[in-house]
Amino acid sequence: MSLSAKRVAVIGGGPAGLMAAERLSEAGAQVDVFDAMPSVGRKFLMAGRGGLNLTHSEPAEPFLARFGDRARFVQPWLQIMDGAGLRDWAHALGIQTFVGSSGRVFPQEMKAAPLLRAWLARLRGQGVRFHMRHRWLGWRGDKLDVDMPGVDSPGVDSSGVDSPGVDSSNEDSTGLHVLRFATPEGEARHAADAVVLALGGGSWAKLGSDGAWVPDLQTQGVPVAPLRPANCGFDVDWSDHFRSRYAGQPVKSVSMACGGPARQGEFVISGTGIEGSLVYALSASLRDRIETDGSVVAMLDLAPDWPHQKVMAAVTHPRGARSMSSHLQSRLGLTGVKAGLLRECASAEDFKDPERLGRRIKALPLTLRRARPIDEAISTAGGVAFEGLTAGLMLKAMPGVFCVGEMLDWEAPTGGYLLTACMASGASGAAGVIDFLKAQA
Repeated sequence: MSLSAKRVAVIGGGPAGLMAAERLSEAGAQVDVFDAMPSVGRKFLMAGRGGLNLTHSEPAEPFLARFGDRARFVQPWLQIMDGAGLRDWAHALGIQTFVGSSGRVFPQEMKAAPLLRAWLARLRGQGVRFHMRHRWLGWRGDKLDVDMPGVDSPGVDSSGVDSPGVDSSNEDSTGLHVLRFATPEGEARHAADAVVLALGGGSWAKLGSDGAWVPDLQTQGVPVAPLRPANCGFDVDWSDHFRSRYAGQPVKSVSMACGGPARQGEFVISGTGIEGSLVYALSASLRDRIETDGSVVAMLDLAPDWPHQKVMAAVTHPRGARSMSSHLQSRLGLTGVKAGLLRECASAEDFKDPERLGRRIKALPLTLRRARPIDEAISTAGGVAFEGLTAGLMLKAMPGVFCVGEMLDWEAPTGGYLLTACMASGASGAAGVIDFLKAQA
């Protein structure tokens, strides 16, 4: 069956929404993408500033394990588009990729902009229409406080679809979903046979992902778990001396553990605490422990490539007239920010006893007080609960309305896992829309 007579509205122009639009337009539907920002893919472009990490080359089983207790929900998405499939998709756009030394996959040019340009060109070629500066007012926009001129006036949307005489409910008498948007020119309305919500989580509000959709869906009976920071930094009560000397410096080749297996990598000292890839990899467990206990102690290994016995032998070796700092630098190469961390977190008694100091080098307690605010986080946990969704990602409380991407209740570490699952969820949601529309015929 052709979907050529069906109209689908995608609200949100991030990777999940764009992937849903691509799959739906390929199936023949008329797709309109709406976004509150002046252009789509803003967070995607931000992610690519340091080199766009598209996906990871890990085998399927460990890849899936990165999604923790939500892996069973994410698995069907990855069966539609996994890491290898995402690379093939990029190659079809003319963007070649390579696998870095860490197993992460990047575009050859290490930039997001060329990929996004090629993607948008293909979408427009498939007939997808884009409507920028269209802020969705929710199903009951009259209950929202929208300070924009002309928002209460009836209108015709920018795609030219005239929707006269409709009210503010989510469906009109024909079963079409009627959507209301605030635009610089006033209110616009758009009717669609199905709706894909790709509104993002709650991080980086200035790029369009502000979580403003949460109360609106809750009033429609949709279960939503509170949004929480993910892939975030954490506050540490640094001394003024340590902060002034080391803020901004990377701590390389260390391992960190928090009640589970240690992970090796690097992080950065910030003015308020710690951030960076190693911290993000453990952020879910760190955040959860802080929420339960009020704080958490992460254990650092400052010399992860040195066996415990070798470290002990080096530290307890007679140092003569040298200071302990000079001794550690000479025997272990422990200097700079690592030496500063040892001074900051070990006690005076530890420094008086070489054996205790050796143990501290291999297990240095670092107390984390709180996660950084949600708007500073790379992503968020929480969102639309899977219990409120069908297998095709349609809201049980609102037939014909689908949710994809980061607005769903899952999380993943950086390293390509987050982006892969976002785009895979878009493809999965599109498949759900196609099945729904075919069933309505």
